Amino acid sequence: MNMKALGISGSPRRHGNTETLLDAFLDGVEEAGAECEKIILRNLEFSSCKGCNACHKTGVCVIKDDLEDLFDRILDIDILALASPIYSMGVTAELKAFIDRGQFFWARKFILKDLYFNYDHIKRHKGFFISTAGQNWDHVFDGAYPVINAFFNDIGFEYRDNIIANNMDEYKGITGHPTALEDAQKAGARIVQELKKA
Repeated sequence: MNMKALGISGSPRRHGNTETLLDAFLDGVEEAGAECEKIILRNLEFSSCKGCNACHKTGVCVIKDDLEDLFDRILDIDILALASPIYSMGVTAELKAFIDRGQFFWARKFILKDLYFNYDHIKRHKGFFISTAGQNWDHVFDGAYPVINAFFNDIGFEYRDNIIANNMDEYKGITGHPTALEDAQKAGARIVQELKKA
């Protein structure tokens, strides 16, 4: 089985806490035998959703930019990790714009009904949300979860788990956290082993 994993970093800052946590997860995935790739959204040229609803009629986004190829590739992978630090109690503008542009998946699934994912498909496609936050509040990630859940649902992925680390301000960054990077690496390896048995 040629398993593929994709990590999408929605952070505007390169090699920061969230991207480092994503890297640890992808390291575990790769070490367990899957192909890995990381996409940095800030490096792509793309526009936000226009809200024109054209995709509700055609199932295709009218905007032609770097996200076209990325969306095509998403349907060909087994493990998807969406990574974003918490900005203003939610995901970054970069990741939110990406998710909004995926509206055509929703249109195809729920309006046009030409995109269907059966139970076996969903069982073999796993989605993860990877995030960090400066504050130590228990609820600091809560605003992001519904957005991530909606996207995974639209593309036929099981929302498998969150890999999160808060209190970055006190830890002075992700490398100061006692367990986060190791836990992320183990989670990556574990999901590949799980899918190999599915």
